[in-house]
Amino acid sequence: MLDLDPPQSNRTGKHNGERQLQENGIKKHRTSLPAPMFSRSDFSVWSILKKCIGLELSKITMPIVFNEPLSFLQRITEYMEHIYLIHKASSHANPLERMQAVAAFAVSAVASQWERTGKPFNPLLGETYELIREDLGFRFISEQVSHHPPVSAFYSEGLNKDFVFHGSIYPKLKFWGKSVEAEPRGTITLELLKHNEAYTWTNPTCCVHNVIIGKLWIEQYGTIEIVNHSTGDKCVLNFKPCGLFGKELHRVEGHIQDKNKKKLSVIYGKWTECLWCINPAAYDASKKNEKRGGDQKKMKPSEDAGNDDADDMPEIQETVQVIPGSKLLWRINSRPPNSSQMYNFTSFAVSLNELETGTEAVLAPTDCRLRPDIRGMENGELDLASKEKERLEEKQRAARKDRAKDEVEWRTRWFHQGNNPYIGTSDWLYSGGYFDRNFSDCPDIY
Repeated sequence: MLDLDPPQSNRTGKHNGERQLQENGIKKHRTSLPAPMFSRSDFSVWSILKKCIGLELSKITMPIVFNEPLSFLQRITEYMEHIYLIHKASSHANPLERMQAVAAFAVSAVASQWERTGKPFNPLLGETYELIREDLGFRFISEQVSHHPPVSAFYSEGLNKDFVFHGSIYPKLKFWGKSVEAEPRGTITLELLKHNEAYTWTNPTCCVHNVIIGKLWIEQYGTIEIVNHSTGDKCVLNFKPCGLFGKELHRVEGHIQDKNKKKLSVIYGKWTECLWCINPAAYDASKKNEKRGGDQKKMKPSEDAGNDDADDMPEIQETVQVIPGSKLLWRINSRPPNSSQMYNFTSFAVSLNELETGTEAVLAPTDCRLRPDIRGMENGELDLASKEKERLEEKQRAARKDRAKDEVEWRTRWFHQGNNPYIGTSDWLYSGGYFDRNFSDCPDIY
């Protein structure tokens, strides 16, 4: 967050959870939200979604009770929770170790979605979010650059000039009867400046089950490829669907190969827990032993998957079985003890909408910390939040009509459309200048 207070201050803000300055002058961030989350048990989403099967959901208005008090721009910022992995990658002299750390970062970036069944608020056109974390060594800026289709662009850089991390995300949402699938289209780019290296990848697909009936649960699936455009090395990671018996739930497996397609390392684990790497020969030998002496018990098939009942969440299988000789790449941070009453937020997520006294004067007027609907929901004022959400959406529609009437095109403030410098596809690139803090021509969106 923006650390505005002088080091000698020892102010606490119990309204936003306990926080104070540590002895070394680094600010502690809040550990709880101002109000617990609302129960969704009295609300039916079926009346809204029953006409949307197979359709794209970005234009569907959902009741606010199904939201969480964060904007999608803040949700993207959660990529940065395990930023130490990028610093670690930059510190490695060996390109294989750098790729291992980057792969761990790519997996860690989606870990916060575990059990996060609330929908983030759709950003308004022109909305922004900034985050400066001196303790973690980065600053971050994002902007909603398009409304239909919804596109969010972001840019982050290391405070020690060790990396640049940027991309644009177009979340394609579809409803399939019992589940909602979110495909985060768009390329993510990481540049390790010290090594003159660039890596690109896309995120896996996320699926929320039982949006109509039963307990909500999340899985991620799909294959992602992380390419080092300097060395030609590639990491292929398979996020496995849970399967019929749930044996593969949350599992990630893959490998790193050089430009000649020789396997250099095998990676395995769970995106909800941890990630390990091992020499390919040791991995193959372990798998052979497993097949030779493995459990041969046959499992009974479950009920017909085509019925109308809820998709039962598979029982969580045993934690990752570590193969001897493996090296730990990443382990997930523990969540706060009261996380279930805070939309299953991580400690990092809890801090994202914190608004310190005096911060308003420094932030851009478009920063989503200043959105009254999100602030109302965070404070437990659901009726106020709902009314403000409707007001903001109507204000956005009116502004769009006025632009159409006057034949004026929307102008993005901090990003411009161009081509990704490494793969050539269409992308939104940072124009620079945000942290000079000249916000005089920012739009009035709230």
